[in-house]
Amino acid sequence: MNLLLIRLIIFAVLFFAGLKLYRMYREWKLEREELLEDSSEQEGNAMVRCTWCQVHLPESDALRERGEWFCCSAHRDRYLEEKQSEE
Repeated sequence: MNLLLIRLIIFAVLFFAGLKLYRMYREWKLEREELLEDSSEQEGNAMVRCTWCQVHLPESDALRERGEWFCCSAHRDRYLEEKQSEE
């Protein structure tokens, strides 16, 4: 009977220790995710202006050709055609 009681106490201690570790891990994980979200919100992309239509858009979405920024390939092509006809 003594051995059964000791095993039960050890099991209970291990269970509560595991539960405590799980809660600590979950809290750490949530804090880490919040930090990553905060840093990603602050980083934002630089804005550039389309040479053809003057619309502002994030640099990651823009196309760059010969040092000029464009919002789409159609505007890039029009601008380059117009520039070639001027020369």
